[in-house]
Amino acid sequence: MNSMQGKTVVMTGATSGIGEVAAESLAEGGARIVFIARDKARAEATLKRLAARSALRHRAVIADLSSLAEAKRAGAEIAAEEQRINALVNNAGAIFSKRRLTADRLEMTFALNHMSYFVLTEALRERLVASAPARIVSTASDAHTGAKLDFDDLQAEKSYSAMRAYGRSKLCNILFTRELARRLAGTGVIANCLHPGFVATRFGDQAGGAIGRFVGLAKLFAITPEKGADTIVYLASSPDVATVSGKYFIKRRAATPSAAAQDDEAARRLWAASEALAAGESQGAEKS
Repeated sequence: MNSMQGKTVVMTGATSGIGEVAAESLAEGGARIVFIARDKARAEATLKRLAARSALRHRAVIADLSSLAEAKRAGAEIAAEEQRINALVNNAGAIFSKRRLTADRLEMTFALNHMSYFVLTEALRERLVASAPARIVSTASDAHTGAKLDFDDLQAEKSYSAMRAYGRSKLCNILFTRELARRLAGTGVIANCLHPGFVATRFGDQAGGAIGRFVGLAKLFAITPEKGADTIVYLASSPDVATVSGKYFIKRRAATPSAAAQDDEAARRLWAASEALAAGESQGAEKS
């Protein structure tokens, strides 16, 4: 953690759960935290907790990351105001019992769990490269196992299942990391993702329906946020992984994801589709 002295870490999903624990741990290790939050009150509470752990000028940017415009705005604001970004932690995510669309006509799970990672990373990419060595850490999940992407139905218009949509979004996280690492090779910026375990956090509290009830019961057997955050902190700070990129980690160890998550052609197709959506093109998005 001494390696975080004087470094700036940008985070999403830092106001609760494993993101909150990771932010506080990194702050205690000397990092300055810049985080994006949707709720102003929760952001202010997180700033107070961070201030109690270090005297650095931590900062919150208010934005709804399910919106492409908001994610772009937040990224542009941070890139313009931060001279150096040493690490980006993409951690925001949720599960929804019923299919919902964003203002961009994207399925909400796909938009928040994947597109926010893609858009924010692209907005900060130049600053990260200029700050190299730097790191990008994305929270994926073992829920990707068994998932497959249908590039003709990325927005789950044909049929919707909360768990299937969530699993696909986590598969997207791994494929995104794989392609991102390939594109960043030689820049001094590494990209890795992780499965934090099933953690007792606010995750799923707003899902509603049977999914919300199931998640609530499952949390009785979940691990603590401290254990869930450990690999995030490790990937963002440890010298042990300073040159490791494009990997999927579980409990600080590189693990083998599903065969679908190792498909380089799918990773390239997902990148192209995400790029088109971020540019406002209709590929894969439900039309009004």
